[in-house]
Order: sequence, then C-alpha cells, then structure tokens
Amino acid sequence: MSTYRVMQVTAPDGSFEPDDRKAPEPGAGEVRIAVEACGVCHSDAMFVSAALPGVTFPEVPGHEIAGRVEALGEGARERGWRVGDRVAVGWFGGSCGHCRSCRAGDFIVCRELKVPGWAYDGGFAEKVVAPVDALARIPEELSSVDAGPLACAGVTVFNGLRRSQARPGDLVAVLGLGGLGHLGVQYAVAMGFETVAVARGAQKADFAARLGAHHYVDSTAAAPVGEALQALGGAKVVLATAGNSAAISATVDGLAPRGEVVVIGADPTPMTVSPAQLLGSAHVLRGHPSGTSRDVEDTMAFSVLHGIRPMTETMPLSRADEAFRRMLAGEARFRMVLTMD
Repeated sequence: MSTYRVMQVTAPDGSFEPDDRKAPEPGAGEVRIAVEACGVCHSDAMFVSAALPGVTFPEVPGHEIAGRVEALGEGARERGWRVGDRVAVGWFGGSCGHCRSCRAGDFIVCRELKVPGWAYDGGFAEKVVAPVDALARIPEELSSVDAGPLACAGVTVFNGLRRSQARPGDLVAVLGLGGLGHLGVQYAVAMGFETVAVARGAQKADFAARLGAHHYVDSTAAAPVGEALQALGGAKVVLATAGNSAAISATVDGLAPRGEVVVIGADPTPMTVSPAQLLGSAHVLRGHPSGTSRDVEDTMAFSVLHGIRPMTETMPLSRADEAFRRMLAGEARFRMVLTMD
C-alpha cells in the first residue's frame, strides 16, 4: 500500500507532528500532485489557530504548493493535464463554478472558494489532491522552491499592481519590505513605476535600493509618511503589504488626487481613516485578494521575463514546526519554503 507523510496539527495552535497516510486517489476533475516544495504563508496561521470558520482538525495547511502531477482523475486528461506536468497551486485552490461571481468569470471571489488547508489538505505534505482548475503550469526556468511562493505571495502583489490604476511613470509606493513587499518593489520597478519603498528604520534603505526602489521612506522618521509621499509628488497607488492597520492608515494622506490604497496585508484591527480624508481628493481605499491559476501563470511568466525571484529560506518537511514558528516571529528572510525530505 502506497503511503505518504503529512505534517499536521491536531488542535488549535498546536505543534506540527508527522502522520503517515494512505495515498488518496484523485476524483473526477482532480489530480494528485507529488509535492516538491511548499511555501509557509502568514495566512496559514489562520488555519492553524482555527481563526476561520469551518477549519477542522487534524489540519494540514499550505497553499504555496509546487510539484508534479503523478495521477489523473476522470476528466483531467481531457482538460489538458498529463502525468509529469509541473504545477503550482496557490490560495486559489478551485472554485464552485456556479455562484454569481463564478458565472461572471470572477473566480477569485467565489463564494465557495477552495483554499488548500481549508477546503482540503494543503501542501505541508508529500502529496496533495487538487481540482484541475487550481493548477498553474510552472515554467521550466523556475525552480519549485521559487514557484511555490509566487503562487500566493507573488500573484497577490503582481495582481494588486497590474489591476491598480497606476500606469508606467506614475509614483507607486509599496508599504512593507517583508515576504510580500520585497516582491512588490521588484514588480513595481519592472512595470515601469517610479517606486517608493516604505518601511521601518533608516537601515532598510540600502535593501530597498538593491530591490530597485527609486526612493525610500522611513516610517519611523519625524516626518509623517503622508507628508514624505507628498514631497515626492503624491502616490498614484500605495500597495499596502504590511499587515498593520495603523501603518496603512498613515499612507492615505500621501495619495495624489484620485489615488488609491490597495490593501493586501491582513490585520483584524480597524483602520483609522475618516470620510473627509477620502472625499476632497477622491481617494480610494480597497482590498485586493490573490489571483486565479491563470493569474499565477501570468505572475510566473512575468517573473521569468524580468528575472524576479522570491528570497527564500528552505527547511525539510520534517521541520515544518520550526519553519512555521520562524515565519510567525518575523524572522524569515523572506519566505520560508518546505522541501521534501
């Protein structure tokens, strides 16, 4: 009997421990993936802590999956998939296909979105069964260690920028230089934006410059962030990657007329933005989710074209608990990625 190993938590906020299971057969419209790498995302903590409704235990998180198709369910071949195909699965782990959003083609806001680790076991495992609509083809130029984080962190910042109102030459600020922000700066520069990196501490200015940023704003400096952005002409877009409501709120006054703050960093704390800050200059404040499998493919293709890669630290699957704790502590530089033992 074929078995595989997962790293699971058996209770909310528990530690990861190994479990060996019988290899599942993919159902209709599904494939089984031999996982080669899986990124550790901060959103995984919402599943481990049961902060979202419907999380059940034992819980196997992981939605930055990269590997190879090793078994096809009924209908998968007819949809173009073959054993051996290199694939990635991100936050978008499939959609229902019948809700109003899906019928309009807006699959990422499906009312029954299937997120790995929530709708089905995620990638902290040697094998994953996933729906075929979740699969993104990985270019040969990308390693699995690089492809995994691009399926969530990468596509989120890439889509957030390309679907914003910014156009080449516009001033775009990226708030935060962590797991999302270090990619956001690279994408913003490659898209032709005059790019401002905003982070805590003057010591990060050199790192921002190495990423390609044209300007750096220290959010701990005496001048407020909004004032510093206005001194540069005002931001057409602020991509808020930092999960800090106070820091996000501080950028609103740095917008140019009709500028927007695109929020992708999650924080349950309410933001402090008044209607008066939005009305006079027609400012926009909006949230942005991740992206579909097609968006993931676009992200990977753009990354290959422009030489953009996530900065990663790898650990074997057996050290999932250590990798997860390192991510939670903010010590990862900048994405933790699990590889198979």
